[in-house]
Formats: sequence, structure tokens, C-alpha cells
Amino acid sequence: MNKAYLSIGSNIGDRLANLQKAVQLLADSSQIELLAVSSVYETEPVGGVKQDSFYNIAVKIRTDLTAPKLLDYLHWIEQSLHRKRLIHWGPRTIDLDIIDFNHQQIKTPTLIIPHLEMANRRFVLVPMLEISTSDKPYHQRLTALLKATSDHNWLKKIYGQEVFLWTNKK
Repeated sequence: MNKAYLSIGSNIGDRLANLQKAVQLLADSSQIELLAVSSVYETEPVGGVKQDSFYNIAVKIRTDLTAPKLLDYLHWIEQSLHRKRLIHWGPRTIDLDIIDFNHQQIKTPTLIIPHLEMANRRFVLVPMLEISTSDKPYHQRLTALLKATSDHNWLKKIYGQEVFLWTNKK
């Protein structure tokens, strides 16, 4: 089985409901087991596009999918939740990214792991720290990345993990 860390964000519509639906669609897959879901953080958008703030979470999963097949499933979730790719780093109903997959380095034309922007995104690192405590070397690496990041955008915890307790975990 493979272990992966995902980052999920939303800034269009009911942001919390969008995150909850994405987590439920992950849990609904017979090939994915939810291991942990972080608290929800409201975060400042990056990339220079004027837009509303995001809600962001991190999710830790176990899966028998390969990294490319997992990416395909994440794209299916995005389409199911009406993601439109109109503006690079622009507003979106939902965005799912694979941040880490078995602590491997993967580089294909459609997938780069670890995620290239991970070290530059507090909205990725802070929720990831919350769910990586049982993975000590990785948690230490994330801690070092957070200390070294040049990202100083604001983020604030707005909901605890309890907003995902209803999820049908296997």
C-alpha cells in the first residue's frame, strides 16, 4: 500500500462544503483509506490574482493506486465538484494536489512529487504538520521547510478536525 499526503483548497461557493465533499469522495473510493484530515485554515491567496481567501486542509491517505492513477482520481473529484481551469492560480471550487507519495521523487510530464511549490506555501505546510506527527522524519522535514519558507501570507485556523468526523472512514 502507498501512503500519500494531499493538499485541498477551495475559494468559490461554500468553501467548507466543497472541502467536505472532496473528503467524502476520497473516502468513498474502495482504493483509498483516509488516515488523517487536518483542521481547516483560512488562507490568503497567492499568485497575484485578486480573489477571495481560501479554505485549505491536508489529508493523509493510504491507497493501492499508483501516483498517476491517484492524480486521475483527484482530477475526477475536481470535475465532479465543477472545477474550472480558467486562470492560473485563480479562483476555484476545489483544488486537490498530491504533495507527497511514499516520500518518493516522481517526475513525469503531468506529475511532479514532491509538489514543486510545497516549500513556498504555508497553507500547505501548516496543515501537513498537523497530520504528519506519526511520521517523525517527514514531520521534522516539514518543520524545517516551514521555518525556512519565504511565504509570509496570513492563515488562520477556523475549524478543527471535527468538521470531518461525519466522513465515512473505512
